[in-house]
Amino acid sequence: MSGQVCSILLNFAVEMADISLIQNGESLNLRQQIALTAKLSVPAIIAQLSTIMMQYIDASMVGHLGADASASVGLMNSSLWMFWGVCSTFTMGFSVQVAHRLGARDGLGARAVLRQGIVACVIAGTLMALLGLGISGQLPVWLGGNPDICHGASVYFATFVAALPVLILNYLAGGMLRCAGNMKIPGLFNVGMCILDVVFNFFLIFPTRTVGIFGAEMTLPGADLGILGAALGTVAAECICASAMMYWVCRRQHDLCLKGIEARKNYRPTPSVLKRAAGIAVPMTVEHIVFCGAQIMVTVIVAPLGVVAIAANAFAVTAESLCYMPGFGIGEAATTLCGQSYGAGRFDLVKRFAHLTTLLGMLVMTIMAVAMYVCADAMMGIMTPVESIRTLGAQILRIEAWAEPMYAASIVAYGAFVGVGDTILPATMNFGSIWLVRIPLAALLAPAYGLKGVWIAMCAELVFRGLIFLARLYRGHWLKLGKTPENTVPEIEV
Repeated sequence: MSGQVCSILLNFAVEMADISLIQNGESLNLRQQIALTAKLSVPAIIAQLSTIMMQYIDASMVGHLGADASASVGLMNSSLWMFWGVCSTFTMGFSVQVAHRLGARDGLGARAVLRQGIVACVIAGTLMALLGLGISGQLPVWLGGNPDICHGASVYFATFVAALPVLILNYLAGGMLRCAGNMKIPGLFNVGMCILDVVFNFFLIFPTRTVGIFGAEMTLPGADLGILGAALGTVAAECICASAMMYWVCRRQHDLCLKGIEARKNYRPTPSVLKRAAGIAVPMTVEHIVFCGAQIMVTVIVAPLGVVAIAANAFAVTAESLCYMPGFGIGEAATTLCGQSYGAGRFDLVKRFAHLTTLLGMLVMTIMAVAMYVCADAMMGIMTPVESIRTLGAQILRIEAWAEPMYAASIVAYGAFVGVGDTILPATMNFGSIWLVRIPLAALLAPAYGLKGVWIAMCAELVFRGLIFLARLYRGHWLKLGKTPENTVPEIEV
């Protein structure tokens, strides 16, 4: 039923509106705004869901290796999110500039930003990989991991960070396509990445085994690499996806295509582009580092609660992602719509799209929260056969379901703010909320209520964060920032 609704919305959107309406300065009535929002949101939601399904499948496969293997992966998740998130926020400094330039009908400038972004991102990804490899041996110990799980956790982490120079290009290519208004291609490639991940993991994680298929026995080869196989399978799938998306951006995307003379122009990052990228990305990057630092602190709070709590926490975070990732997909649509409207100088449209996408995000995540509350036991059961982990994970998922509508408000409003290049105050709001509300509450409640107390603290913090983002969105001060002379789109060397 939900698939039919998505299909109807997408077909309606294709007929009603196109991103060029913003660039051409044409008027958009409410129906066209809704159609354009749906057109960009639905593929973005599908892309986010496919990414989470990949993590869900990884967690499920590793979960069948036992509690120790699950705890090894769960211990490192927050640290990996920090590294991935820093790479992702770094690329946003270039992607948002592309949205502004395409909104201003400056194709040459957009391609110049793309060329410079490729070089800058490869350098940044390499530096992040070297840092990650340097700390991979001691990081599980610093996080308070049990000696039995530290080696596996270290191997899992090191495998992922070693691939960051390529994985950052996946973020860059996806961001460029989305900010150009092309949500479909990143969605398709993400679905393909999910399928490849399943295939690779199937053969890399488990040993050679005999299974029954349609009454006949078949021997399936396996590398029996366990946790290492899970990491290698995901990295291989993401590297293939990154290569394919970069090819599409540079050779097939008509407004960003680098062919002929465009492909031979200067790739050296220039001060004007780097300065503007830093103005957008640095607050987001600092926010993400501090935010993930808080998540790591939560991991430190959870670690003494035991292997069952660590595994249940990790699995529940993955299961919850199915609920909130549609919000991130709509947030990406908000960044594109607000960014291109800003680049076109249509500030009234920026505000309308910001309000519309935020409302849509809250509606979608409310529906997802109800589904998560009802299906919590089944969601955890897919990922682990261990009864104690499954029961505890379902209980904390039901706690978190109450926070999802307000979490949606913070996610989508943040995407709208990023679209106009307003990142400093929203970043401060994000990490201030988690450090001043979630961490103190979690530390206070964990000794008395265990993992449930940690998730009660998380629920309370997400509600608080959503309320402050809604207040800022409707007060409108963030939009005034977009009208100041220093935020106009500057000329750059093309």
